[in-house]
Amino acid sequence: MKKTSKLWILAGILAIIAVAVWLLSGNKKKEVVTFETEKVEVSDIQTSITATGTIEPVTSVTVGTQVSGIVSKLYVDYNSVVKKGQVIAELDKTNLTSELNTAKANLASAQSSLSYQLANFNRYKTLFDKGLVSADDFESARLSYQQANQQVAQARESVKKAQTNLGYATITSPIDGVVLSKSVEEGQTVASSFNTPELFVIAKDLTDMRVIADIDEADIGGVKEGQRVSFTVDAFPDDIFQGSVQQVRQEATTESNVVTYEVVISARNNDLKLKPGLTANVTIFTLEKNHVLTVPSKALRFTPNEALLTKEQTIKDCQGDHKLWTKEGNTFIAHAVEIGTTNGVLTEIVSGISEGTAVLSDFNISGGQAEMPQGEQASNPFMPRPRNNNNKSGGNNNMKK
Repeated sequence: MKKTSKLWILAGILAIIAVAVWLLSGNKKKEVVTFETEKVEVSDIQTSITATGTIEPVTSVTVGTQVSGIVSKLYVDYNSVVKKGQVIAELDKTNLTSELNTAKANLASAQSSLSYQLANFNRYKTLFDKGLVSADDFESARLSYQQANQQVAQARESVKKAQTNLGYATITSPIDGVVLSKSVEEGQTVASSFNTPELFVIAKDLTDMRVIADIDEADIGGVKEGQRVSFTVDAFPDDIFQGSVQQVRQEATTESNVVTYEVVISARNNDLKLKPGLTANVTIFTLEKNHVLTVPSKALRFTPNEALLTKEQTIKDCQGDHKLWTKEGNTFIAHAVEIGTTNGVLTEIVSGISEGTAVLSDFNISGGQAEMPQGEQASNPFMPRPRNNNNKSGGNNNMKK
């Protein structure tokens, strides 16, 4: 038994020695550091925001009537092309004509009364000048004449009003354009007691459209007049339409605690594909710089880590707020650069480095600690872990940790 115990103790001591030798020998796989590079090249820098909007004509006019009546004639329908001044509808004129005739009769009566009062005034003036009538009688005759004169003026205005109302019964187009909507039919009664009834909506030119887009308050600060816009509509998903920002409206709209601002975007429609009311998916390019020297923005955030360098590798730094790094042999060289605009992904390089230069942007570590022989892996979390040392048997040909 004693011999067996000694054998077990000897085996344990040998196992401990084996683990210690493994830990102290630096028997690890090499950690090889490789670097990613990006080229400085000419490119376009763009920043954009997206929104939705509604397509509508630039100019559209609602045609109504200022008088009540029955629609007796309609001369146009949906999509009818009309000219300015063209008769597009008529109301029944019976009552309006009667009102005009009544106004004319009242004017004739007032004019007859005026003639009588004028003659009467002249008689009293002659008698008053001769002292044959009192001043009261003369003033009474003059007052009657003045009142008759005013009644004639009022009757004339009534005739003008009746003539105007009769003219309103004939409805004409105020512009050249296309009828977008028609809200009445022949025989329908329209009443204009408080609001002007809507009869037609006429668009001036369907080749000149616009998009009214709702821009979120977080994005509106970057939107300016003249910026390029592209948009699509579901009706023609393969077509991309072009436009530009024409107006940024100051009035805010709040809906469900979301604040938006209306932006007016021009939209040429020469092929008449765009129809009023279509929903547009809008992209507004708030930043565009074309054909400028650029570099991926992550390259400006790269700095060599001294802990990853081998003994042969050195760093040649320089002064500057913004730097790009290149690797020439075993030397990391910093280049101070002046930057311009950026969209977060690409940054414009104004000066400091030439086109085509490969600059460092990131590093990768491959390899790592070798696995211990099966049955000898350390399971004690408090066991000290080995430091990373160079493999004594290897050279310094690769960068390693």
